[in-house]
Amino acid sequence: MRAKITYLVTAAVLVVYFVLVGSRGLLLIQQGTWLTVTFGAAVLVLPVIGIWFLWMNTRFVTRANQLASELEAEGGLPVDELERDRYGRILRDSADEVFARRKAETEDAPGDWRTWFRLAVAYHDARDTPRARKAMQRAIALHQARA
Repeated sequence: MRAKITYLVTAAVLVVYFVLVGSRGLLLIQQGTWLTVTFGAAVLVLPVIGIWFLWMNTRFVTRANQLASELEAEGGLPVDELERDRYGRILRDSADEVFARRKAETEDAPGDWRTWFRLAVAYHDARDTPRARKAMQRAIALHQARA
């Protein structure tokens, strides 16, 4: 729940920032000189890119959470079997071992979104965020194709 609140607060702050930057861009355009219009247009590009990025991330998180809810209802969420050090950090060897099993499961059933979801969690536990995101995107795509 704390992560959701943090995400919502961050998103709200970004939206306020985008509105402020956008208003400055419009003020520059209203000045009417070629220089201020050029700068105003350039400034307006930033909120557009930011809103697109925020939208894509929100959509990704929402879909990933829907998959997690569905998998939880089926009883298929991965069990936390990772060893941790005394500070609570995941031990690398333990994460690698679980990752190897999840990868083998995914190779055995490459068309199952559930295995891709569990592989994404294993990538995340192994601190490989880019691959975790790609695996989760694959799980989302497979789930949508099924529906």
